[in-house]
Amino acid sequence: MHLSRVDLNLLVVFDMIYAEGSITRASERLNLSQPAVSHALARLRQLIGDPLFLRHGRDMAPTPVARRMAEPMRRSLRELEATLAATGGFEPARAVRRFTIGIRDVREGIILPGLMGRIARDAPGIDIAVVRAGRRDLGAALAAGTLDLAVDVPLPLPAEIRRQTIGSESLAVIARRRHPRVGEDLDLAAYLAEQHVAVSQRRRGQTAEDFELGRLDLGRRVRLRCQSYFAACQVVAETDLILTMPERHAVLLNRRFSNQVLGFPVDVQPYEVCLYWHVRADADPANGWLRDQVLAAARLPSRVSAFAAGGGPP
Repeated sequence: MHLSRVDLNLLVVFDMIYAEGSITRASERLNLSQPAVSHALARLRQLIGDPLFLRHGRDMAPTPVARRMAEPMRRSLRELEATLAATGGFEPARAVRRFTIGIRDVREGIILPGLMGRIARDAPGIDIAVVRAGRRDLGAALAAGTLDLAVDVPLPLPAEIRRQTIGSESLAVIARRRHPRVGEDLDLAAYLAEQHVAVSQRRRGQTAEDFELGRLDLGRRVRLRCQSYFAACQVVAETDLILTMPERHAVLLNRRFSNQVLGFPVDVQPYEVCLYWHVRADADPANGWLRDQVLAAARLPSRVSAFAAGGGPP
């Protein structure tokens, strides 16, 4: 197929249907009528010689051909978009664009409220999709354009992936308000004597707190290992188990449970939280603008630190 036969708008429609899984949602995002999107898809099907998307309930599921096309096409569109943006500038108030950011759930509550408040005020046409990005695939996802940005701890990624430190994180210990043995002060011996909840997406392996204890040749009794800090905080609120988790997330999450938020009884250096993007995005003013918004949203209000130190709500 000669490139001159392909209307660039058809590729934009393909990319949006693939992202949304729906002609209806794609038409809303593109500000086009459903018949116009359906007509564009029909033209592209004829050009490619494949149905590309098949109806699956209310959604449109990509065919194997569409799956093979998706990442190279998205990467090419993002590169073209960045080139055009670099020559024409970026106006947040007038921009219509969707960004995908890889953020683990432990940082969503810290970053997203401030980020979406700024976007709603300054860039009403910007949409954000947040996904959980596997650390092994993070560099590839940024290179492919399936992620525009990612937020995570320091990782060994290729040189083409840029990194900026946007904050730091410490550990905190959570216990229920009327715990019979845990008050405002928790020393290491008392910490080790309690039974614990651990949170990890993996079936086995050390958590951050286990790693720190292991450096001192210490261990603890984990009665429950689960996947969600929200669920773990609920368990803590209703039992005598205690939980170790990132401090900023602990402060935000435990307001609703009235759990105590205490210091981790091991002297541990705070670990960095980093913002990642592909070097290609250096030429994209829109991506640079979004990085600035994430950086501003990630800043820790002083009242949060005060709450964490005091162990009670403000």
